[in-house]
Amino acid sequence: MVSEQPSFTDVEYGNRRRVSRREQFLETMNATIPWARLVALIEPFYYADRAGKRGRKAKPVETMLRMYLLQVWFSLSDEGVEDAVYDSYAMRRFLGLDFAVEQVPDATTLLHFRHLLEEHHVGEKLLAAQNEVFDANGWIMRGGSIIDATIIAAPSSTKNATGTRDPEMHQTKKGNQWYFGMKAHIGVDAGTGYIHAVTATAANVHDLDEAVQAGARR
Repeated sequence: MVSEQPSFTDVEYGNRRRVSRREQFLETMNATIPWARLVALIEPFYYADRAGKRGRKAKPVETMLRMYLLQVWFSLSDEGVEDAVYDSYAMRRFLGLDFAVEQVPDATTLLHFRHLLEEHHVGEKLLAAQNEVFDANGWIMRGGSIIDATIIAAPSSTKNATGTRDPEMHQTKKGNQWYFGMKAHIGVDAGTGYIHAVTATAANVHDLDEAVQAGARR
């Protein structure tokens, strides 16, 4: 649970005449996201991974989830989001941190958390839980789906330890240019613009092959 106890900094910033768009966005996300529900999906994997390990006390799951979301929303590296939280009052407040008693989780801690989510495919569970909340509140209009695909380019070089390209990636041609990498297929509710499905494939998979999958995940 993120602390709601105001700090001296909160009181000082509360006297500002203008709130930034970043802060408005984070306040909306803070009020919209079902934190307890998402944390419950992560906890079994998080604490099982920590079992038997020595060292520093584990950071709260919700703190790590919030930091991970900041990284995704603002396209930051592990080190970049750590620095951004130190620099940004809005981000620090979103994390619920009081620098008088605790510090921002470091980049390595975030890296391990992200890998944990990837290993156990928790991202899909989080998106499904969020969609259920949107559906229950009538925020998805069911006006059909808009499906779009985005190529995620990757280095095609084989100058690495294995001397091979990543087997999950492939080359594809778009227009007159060749690309190597993966493709993100994104399903969006036509009525509201909310993303309800995301699938990832090799770049050579045709958009129509995933349109049925992305359109069905509603």
